[in-house]
Amino acid sequence: MSAAGKIYSIGPHAAFLPTLAKALIGGTLIPDWPREGPFWLSDITILLPTRRARNALAEALTAQMGDNPLLLPNLKALGGEDPSAEPFLPPYEAEALPPPVGRMKRRLMLAQLVEKWLATQTRPVFSGPGLGGYTGAPNPAEVLALADSLGTLIDDFTIAQKSTTALGEIEDTQLAAQWQANLDFVHVILSAWPDILSEDGEIDAAARTNALLARQAQGVAALYGDKPVIVAGSTGSIPATADLMTAIAGLPRGAIVLPGVDTGMDMRQYETLLEDKANPHGHPHYGLARLLRRLGVPPSGVTELAEPDPPRTRFLRTALALADDTASWATALSEDEIATATGGIATIVARTPEEEARAIALAVRDGLDTGRSVAVISPDQTLARRIGAELARFDVTLDDAAGTPLIQSRAGQLVRQIVTLVCGQISPVDLIALLRNRHVTLGIGRGAVAAATEWLDFGILRGQRPAPGIAGLRKGIAANLAGEMSHPALKLDAEKAETTSALLDVLEAALDPLTTLCAGSAFSAADFAKALAETLKRLRAIPEGEPVPPLEGEDALARWIETTAALGPFGPRYSARGLDLALGQLMAGESVRPKQAPATDAVIYGRLEARLMRADLMILAGLNEGIWPEIADPGPWMSRGMRMAAGLEPPEKLHGLAAHDFLMAAGAPDIILTRAERSGTSPSTPSRLLQRIEALAGEEITNEMITRGAVWTDAAARIDAIDAPSRAATRPMPRPEANVRPRSLSVTEAETLLRSPYDLYAKYVLGLRSVDPLGADPDAAERGTIIHDIFGDYIKAGHDPTAHNAHATLMTIARARFAGLEAIPERRDIWLRRFSHAAEQFLTFERNRAGRVAQRHAEIGGEAEFQINGETFKLRGRADRIDVMTSGKLEFIDFKTGSIPAKAEMKDYLAPQLPLEAVMALHGGFGEALRADADALSYIKIANGPEAFKEEPFALPKDTDLSQAIEESFARFSRHVDALLMRDTRPMTARVLPKPNQRYKGAYEHLARTGEWTLIDGDGEDE
Repeated sequence: MSAAGKIYSIGPHAAFLPTLAKALIGGTLIPDWPREGPFWLSDITILLPTRRARNALAEALTAQMGDNPLLLPNLKALGGEDPSAEPFLPPYEAEALPPPVGRMKRRLMLAQLVEKWLATQTRPVFSGPGLGGYTGAPNPAEVLALADSLGTLIDDFTIAQKSTTALGEIEDTQLAAQWQANLDFVHVILSAWPDILSEDGEIDAAARTNALLARQAQGVAALYGDKPVIVAGSTGSIPATADLMTAIAGLPRGAIVLPGVDTGMDMRQYETLLEDKANPHGHPHYGLARLLRRLGVPPSGVTELAEPDPPRTRFLRTALALADDTASWATALSEDEIATATGGIATIVARTPEEEARAIALAVRDGLDTGRSVAVISPDQTLARRIGAELARFDVTLDDAAGTPLIQSRAGQLVRQIVTLVCGQISPVDLIALLRNRHVTLGIGRGAVAAATEWLDFGILRGQRPAPGIAGLRKGIAANLAGEMSHPALKLDAEKAETTSALLDVLEAALDPLTTLCAGSAFSAADFAKALAETLKRLRAIPEGEPVPPLEGEDALARWIETTAALGPFGPRYSARGLDLALGQLMAGESVRPKQAPATDAVIYGRLEARLMRADLMILAGLNEGIWPEIADPGPWMSRGMRMAAGLEPPEKLHGLAAHDFLMAAGAPDIILTRAERSGTSPSTPSRLLQRIEALAGEEITNEMITRGAVWTDAAARIDAIDAPSRAATRPMPRPEANVRPRSLSVTEAETLLRSPYDLYAKYVLGLRSVDPLGADPDAAERGTIIHDIFGDYIKAGHDPTAHNAHATLMTIARARFAGLEAIPERRDIWLRRFSHAAEQFLTFERNRAGRVAQRHAEIGGEAEFQINGETFKLRGRADRIDVMTSGKLEFIDFKTGSIPAKAEMKDYLAPQLPLEAVMALHGGFGEALRADADALSYIKIANGPEAFKEEPFALPKDTDLSQAIEESFARFSRHVDALLMRDTRPMTARVLPKPNQRYKGAYEHLARTGEWTLIDGDGEDE
């Protein structure tokens, strides 16, 4: 029976489901079906693409009934039946279909095949970085990604109903070696894959869906007879679905309702859409044109159920026309028609995705406040989650059917922290991140874990380099308790040390299943899932009687663990190296859906739902290339040309679907189009759909749309701004009482007293000490400290620089000192090799002056007390080197891995460290053996260049000898101590005399808010 007169369409300007309900109740659809009594509707079957569409149609039908209630029609899913109904589908004697293979099992089986195939290749098959070309064999995560893309290719062949014989159409003699190797493997997989699944009595989900649809298409006549059957909202992009639609259209009372067919399309345009050589795949009607050809009905034979096309629909269809038709844009629509069509369109152009999400949230809130329903349509799940997070500040919850990826849920975050910690050998950052997760209770309770974590963090990790693993942390606790740790951020007492040790004990026991697994040989995904389950159980254990706190995603995680643990040996083998990378791919496709009741006024739709669902305000978000539409990627296995030669659709088909979804959603009266100008650190490109809209609209109207959208970007920028004008902080000038100001300074802090007394106020009066970042990489400053220690150890041990084995001895000490940098072995080895050359220069320096030196003293600490203004003041310090010369006088040496003070600073008494060390020595601060006058003050630059290890004598002011410079330096220091520390008449001001061209920030500049007031005072960094 012909399908003519049975094919309908609902244009983009009309709400699809309400229009469908109105046409059904009003008799436009199935006009010859009797409409008497309350049950006439119940014999009608309607097939819809999504569950949400079925629910919405039920509501729309109820609204159309008004005061005449009817029993609802049979609303069913298009694309498959409930498995329990399969035995009752014609033909009844058909064998039961095998169950579909699980997604995880399929992924692991394909990954195992890919891994084995890659192992047989003598050259890298994939040339891209990270896929075996430049970085060696693919890692486990990349193997899983390749398996997923291979699975997608298998599905493409299955959905297109193509067999392996289609691969013979590819001209393989013209292919590059890479594509030839890929093609051979694909041929083997496509041929063997059904048999591989049948060994376990399973079938691919796509093949099963095809079979179900084929059975339905075969049995529709027997199943429905002359009863009405309607397929609504599908574009028939799957051939098996198109076959079912064709069969239903052939029924006496079968009908097809398509979304957004352009019934005014002429035959030239229609035939162009059917011609592959014209590249029509990105057109919104590409898929519909092929479906209409299958149905045997041209666009002019489709009946429009909505009102005649308004200006918006004509505008959108013109903007998204075929490339050749854009030449007639100038005459296609008048300026008034364009202005009318775009009157309800606002365009949000945000600077960043964060600002885009905030602007959308404000628009959603405004829509709800004005009593309108709001729908956000975004193919970008990350943007959707950002919008939900921004709406949380208004207590608005979006109904997002897509949910949150399991790996990014709270449960997924906990799993990532566990795996990263174990694979990273208990690194400090990973350790504290896990212990500060509020769901880690370890059987001792959250409070006990939090307290012990704080002690572990500050007592063992900050500023320290513990050995790897739990054993290294235990050694750190013992060293802290024994006072053997250098400058710990927190000194542990016996009770805190015991509690921290107990925390490590229970943590080690909790991690043991996964640690043991990773320490052994390669393991399967099932082994990993089992070990992970036991580890999670131990980490989340709670004291008896306490409730278990709920964890977002725990049910989805439990299902994933159960499924994966049951898979046994399937899949490639994993090890601790790369497991953290593979985790995301292993959990790919798993989502956590919110448990709260769905919202009715604000929802997030996927693009498929946007065809059918309608709200008062529609927000089309993420209109950037690569998002809407997505990238047309043919995948790594077959090129675009190979796919088309094999009879598959080109990847640009996705662009056509995206354009059609955009067309249907943008037909709503009030819409907001949004995009961000940047994606990460790079500029983004506007979607081609948006570019076409703006090109047809013209610059003036485009600017009007952007101006309407700017309301929301402006509001987004203001929402977190303070009401009053911002005021920069002023230069801090605290004036504490004299009795709380310090009465002791180190020689290195003497320069701080001259340049920024505020730093001493923060350190001694406020009691603030800078704390090293957790797990910070060793930097140049730490390397300099290590080198100082190496030279100091060598001199303190009494080694002779002139000995033949002096260099070997020095390198032995160096290796012991650098051993603490196990976290960065490559950099450590480079530093050691560089130090070897520096060691030779150091020994040459010592040998050249050996005849003038009687004794060497390294890293010697001391203190001396002085009377200043009638009060005792203590000066303390640690000298790099104090050498007793043969003359009986002393030479003070400061070894510098950084820069040496400028000569002008020395002459202006702004580098007082060495002169003050000389004063301390003269007053017995370094012991009676070193109570002597200074013969020289010198700086030595430690480096590998030609200027390394050359003595730089302390620069003296004109007409001043060394003793006079030392005396004047101490006098100036004493006056500063008297004025700033012994009295409270002067403030302890920040940056009184900032150091020119200082490349690093001081420890207290953030506290002083230096960045604010220096701009106003003109006290810039280049002073």
